[in-house]
Amino acid sequence: MTTTAATPVAPETYAAEFEERAGAAAAAGEPESLRALRRTAIERFGVLGFPTLAQEAWKYTNVEPIARRRFARPPAAAPTAAVRAGVERQLFTGCDALVFVDGRFAPALSRLPALPARAVAATLAESLAPGGAGRPELEEHLGRHASFREQPFAALNTALFTDGAFILVPRGAVFERPLQVLFYATGGTSEGLPPVTYPRTLIVAGENSQVTILETYAGPDGPIYWTCPVTEIVAGESAVVDHYKLQREGLGAYHTAVQHTRLERAASLSSHSISVGGALVRHDVDGALVGEGGDANLNGLYMARGEQHVDTHMTVAHQAAHCDSHELYKGVLDGKARAIFNGLIHVHRGAQKTDAKQTNRNLLLSREALVNTNPQLLIFADDVKCTHGSTVGQLDADAVFYLRSRGIGQQAAKSLLTYAFAHDIVERIKFEPLKQDLEAFLFAWLPGGEVVAQAV
Repeated sequence: MTTTAATPVAPETYAAEFEERAGAAAAAGEPESLRALRRTAIERFGVLGFPTLAQEAWKYTNVEPIARRRFARPPAAAPTAAVRAGVERQLFTGCDALVFVDGRFAPALSRLPALPARAVAATLAESLAPGGAGRPELEEHLGRHASFREQPFAALNTALFTDGAFILVPRGAVFERPLQVLFYATGGTSEGLPPVTYPRTLIVAGENSQVTILETYAGPDGPIYWTCPVTEIVAGESAVVDHYKLQREGLGAYHTAVQHTRLERAASLSSHSISVGGALVRHDVDGALVGEGGDANLNGLYMARGEQHVDTHMTVAHQAAHCDSHELYKGVLDGKARAIFNGLIHVHRGAQKTDAKQTNRNLLLSREALVNTNPQLLIFADDVKCTHGSTVGQLDADAVFYLRSRGIGQQAAKSLLTYAFAHDIVERIKFEPLKQDLEAFLFAWLPGGEVVAQAV
């Protein structure tokens, strides 16, 4: 039965699905600790329910399109030629890849890496099975960092995920090639209901290890579907992690993501989040610097037009002394698009010598576009250097006039300035194929982009 817009879907519906799958999890040999965690998570979702506009963290983002619609998991099916072509368009050269189609691992579409000794790049289902590679580390970290106590979508994912990616980089190891984890949605329905998937990714980088991960979410334009992912990143002492998240779901999609990163002593994280797809998008990004000398650089770019809605909530918790964090998020909005940025730097007691900076800048290309931005500081130490700021504005009329006086048309001048604004984030990306792909996207997204491409 299809739920109408006037009939809310009760949390008990998801609890019933959990009970149906609990037996299968036990039969597959899932650890008892994980099964207990799953049950706690679904019970917590029963308490929280779907967020509402009455909650401070959700007052600008209405999730009723999700809460009032029934979803079903897409049925298992061999990839069609169209799906294969769609996947190939999302894969980057120069990297290995784990590919999941509608939440299921697709080995025929993947590029399995050659790994250092004791390293793991596998599916969660494989590693959770008895005797699975890296299972001790998996049990230690899976579901232990991305909190579902106050995040209902994290609770739902923890309770209901069936598969995902597990990357384990052992002590002193280096992944020579970047590893892409691609979650591709076909948009296919099941029993006449729009599909939902719960992708899960766990990245554990051991002491003095190095790894580059590209996390990609994509799907076709048009169909309504829901992706509800959770990503946990654990960087051990002196580990170096380069992480990229590329969200380019179809324009009918809902994307509600939770990401948590934990940095141990002297660990270094460089993370870039690019969001260009989806109808309703929410990113909850949490980072915890728990060891002295940790360093986190978090950059993001969101671009929306039409009636797209993109919400980013970020918290960086400095729990140890002598840690640095720098965040720069930029947004470009056109049409009736909406964006929210809520950022918090939380300096705990004892986290002296903290150096933290958070910046959010937004460019509005139309009178109907809207941004709500709220950077915040919460400081409980007295020897710190912390700054935050945000801007919302339109293109500089003087800069447009200057370009027009040099023989550049008005639309091309606006597009050139918009390109420069967004490219500030793109040029920080180290992985060259991704940088080139995003530059091509900018040229295609901007009116008169071919003129901009010639100019730059």
